[in-house]
Amino acid sequence: VQLPASGGGLVQPGGSLTLSCAGSGFTLDYYTIGWFRQAPGKERELVARITSGRSTNYADSVKGRFTISRDNARKTVYLQMNSLKPEDTAVYYCNAERNGNNYWGQETEVTVSS
Repeated sequence: VQLPASGGGLVQPGGSLTLSCAGSGFTLDYYTIGWFRQAPGKERELVARITSGRSTNYADSVKGRFTISRDNARKTVYLQMNSLKPEDTAVYYCNAERNGNNYWGQETEVTVSS
């Protein structure tokens, strides 16, 4: 099972990035996928989640700025991040969960700085 995240980088405040999480080795279609992040010195937090039925939920801190989506044909989940703020700086990674099965992916780093 692999779940690597990609698309991170350095962006100025107010900018945008799209992160991708591509699953392999399992049937991603059936899983709830969550994007998590962890900033230096802080606890890991859930940023956004999308179920197999495409229901979504977001952390209050990103509502209206981030959008999670999935393309099951491409076995990929995306996190579109707009109006980025310095406090969005963190390592981001995704998690796939279904019926107690839990897979964590490799991280991608996002830095928001001028």
